[in-house]
Amino acid sequence: MAESLSTLRTVGEHIELVVGDDIANSPRFNEDIAPTKAEQRTWSRWNVASLWVGMAICVPTYTLGGVLTAYFGLSVTEALWTIFVANIVVLIPLTLNAYPGTRYGIPCPVVLRASFGIIGSNVPALVRAIVACGWFGVQTLFGGIAIHLLFSAMFDGWAALGGTGEVIGFFIFWVLNITVVIRGSESIKHLEAIAAPLLLAVAFGLVFWALPKVSISEVLAIPASRPEGAPVFHYFMAALTAMVGFWATLSLNIPDFSRFARSQRSQIAGQIIGLPLTMF
Repeated sequence: MAESLSTLRTVGEHIELVVGDDIANSPRFNEDIAPTKAEQRTWSRWNVASLWVGMAICVPTYTLGGVLTAYFGLSVTEALWTIFVANIVVLIPLTLNAYPGTRYGIPCPVVLRASFGIIGSNVPALVRAIVACGWFGVQTLFGGIAIHLLFSAMFDGWAALGGTGEVIGFFIFWVLNITVVIRGSESIKHLEAIAAPLLLAVAFGLVFWALPKVSISEVLAIPASRPEGAPVFHYFMAALTAMVGFWATLSLNIPDFSRFARSQRSQIAGQIIGLPLTMF
């Protein structure tokens, strides 16, 4: 029986690959990196925005303002604008790199093949994976500490565990993460649809809780910690570079998510809504 050949077809604004025996039998093909089909493109702009809300509202992002004022010599107002500008800057490569993911339904490792070749693409993919492992560790650390503090407040016996409780909390959070991720994009989409409103509610709740205790005008009027008369430009550029780097790595593998978007408009609008506004 003759081997069937793969073909391309246009479905709306997408290019869909109809996998034949020639590709299905290739050692370089597997289902994890196979182009998405039309029925798998279920992410609306709100799903994409929810993804960013879930990633942006976290403990590390809450530290950004303090880092910029304490270590980069910026005032509070300057720090806020630096964060906003940095996320507008990083939004450009995010939306551009997301384009092939949505257009062709391909993930980051496949997009990399166009620039580095099939074998060479393993190098940047591995580098990105190592960075992702580090970031996953940071987030899991904070999540584990949160679980430890929650259980410590509920159970005196857990509080007595001390550092051991933090380690156990780390692995509990790790298992919860893996349980969601291993189920694929639909699992992540549904989790973010639930988590995003809750995270926004918590964020606004913290603001309303703090308003009676802190004067916003006084906070915004706190002067910069840099030497008096020093030009702000050099401090701003250093801080801007650091803030761009905060999400720069995700701009590389954003096709992993954008390939599930319903359209280019969905991924672009979702990222514009979800990233700069939430981070600011």
